[in-house]
Amino acid sequence: MPTVSFNQPAHFIQATQSSYSFLPFRFIDIDDKRVVVNEVGEYLFLSPEDFERFVSRKLNRADGVYKDLQSKHFLFDSEPEVPVKLLATKYRTKRGFLAGFTGLHIFVVTLRCDHSCHYCQVSRVSPDKALFDMSQEAASKAIDLALKSPSENIKIEFQGGEPLLNLPLIEFIINETKSRTSEKSRDIQFVITSNLATLNDETLEFLKKHDILLSTSLDGPDFIHNANRPRPGNDSYELTRLGIARAREALGYDKVDALMTTSQLSLGYPTEIVDEYVSAGFSNISIRPISPYGFATRSLAKTGYETEAFLDFYKKALAHIIELNRSGTYFIEMYAKLLLTKILTPYPTGYVDLQSPCGAGIGAAVYNYDGDVYVSDEARMLAEMGDRSFRLGSVHKDTYEELFGGELLRTLVGSSCVESLPGCADCAFQTYCGCDPIENHATQGNIFGHRPTSNFCNRNMEIIKHLLRLYEGGDEFIRNLFWSWVQNTHMNELIPPLVTRGQ
Repeated sequence: MPTVSFNQPAHFIQATQSSYSFLPFRFIDIDDKRVVVNEVGEYLFLSPEDFERFVSRKLNRADGVYKDLQSKHFLFDSEPEVPVKLLATKYRTKRGFLAGFTGLHIFVVTLRCDHSCHYCQVSRVSPDKALFDMSQEAASKAIDLALKSPSENIKIEFQGGEPLLNLPLIEFIINETKSRTSEKSRDIQFVITSNLATLNDETLEFLKKHDILLSTSLDGPDFIHNANRPRPGNDSYELTRLGIARAREALGYDKVDALMTTSQLSLGYPTEIVDEYVSAGFSNISIRPISPYGFATRSLAKTGYETEAFLDFYKKALAHIIELNRSGTYFIEMYAKLLLTKILTPYPTGYVDLQSPCGAGIGAAVYNYDGDVYVSDEARMLAEMGDRSFRLGSVHKDTYEELFGGELLRTLVGSSCVESLPGCADCAFQTYCGCDPIENHATQGNIFGHRPTSNFCNRNMEIIKHLLRLYEGGDEFIRNLFWSWVQNTHMNELIPPLVTRGQ
């Protein structure tokens, strides 16, 4: 067997016949430029000529590109201790989401629902089947598990079905959680995901008393929303808009949020969908593709589409949003904001699908109505389809240590570190993206996935390229707008960044 020899560390740290050494980076071509990205996401657009001079160690210290590469930790020309320590500090900041462990705990209090959404990823049942409600015993044990998380900030989210159809259990969970944390300094937040169709004054009074947030679905104008989310009476849109208005009046404007899902019908109306959110008084929209789980897989002919069609829809919607802002209506696209935060700053987002390792289990956990515990809502959907591969265990018989320290969660963490995944390890966008082992399993047959045929990868790759093109395109308004989204400030209150990447 031949002997394999490795270079000594000094080979990578000290330049032998040149004036500078490299720090780790990856690169990708975007149009006629070569984009270099380091370990913490700092990037530069280089001409092919400058890139060749850089990697050949032929750059002159007087060159402007030399100083840019040095300031953004692509090269160093002195002792490596200082640049490596700075890089390490930024790297730790990027991974800050790991410190708190599981912060989001989703309680599926019922599978009952009065809607029959075509794209629904939830295996719902009709409103009269109370056998599909979570019991108080299961809820109490789930509360114990959630509160054992080391995270100081706990969010408990109620889902279904339609969770308001089991409001008494929600009341029990909230009261019990508050009682068990009354002597502890923990930040507990409650969110109910609801279609708002059954919202009434009694419910609103309870929500206000406990400072509960509401999240609903709004897919666009009435003809889109009602087609996507049918219910008896065909009045889903009217009830949703009425529910939003009533909830805002009772709870406050900032206590109600909405999400949209892109169906096949949606693809032809990007401008109209954005305008619906503006007319409904929202300041943002999250443009989401359809999920390959649950009932959505049974209605692909009606709701499905190719990734390229979604990307075209996304770009048109984003272009309209930019023009709305240019004309004076401040409005945010939330997925772009998440990616731009990772591109332009050293800070994590907490969004479980865009982190390494993936947040399934370690960022979020789901307690099903029957007491089974899953690593994500998507994992629960697979179980409803007959695939229980991502079931952690049960609140009725498993301890916290068995659920969150077991082999399944360890396997998911190991399989979702993009730094070591084929196709991700060498990708220039590695630090901006993430991976979803559950989607890989559902769509490609294994938890590792195959990047060239992955919709998740292709979609994120193109959106990241599009955002970089827009940011680097020379339009100062867009650059300032993107920074305002990242900094959570209105354009008029924008704090200029100390260092603007990519210039």
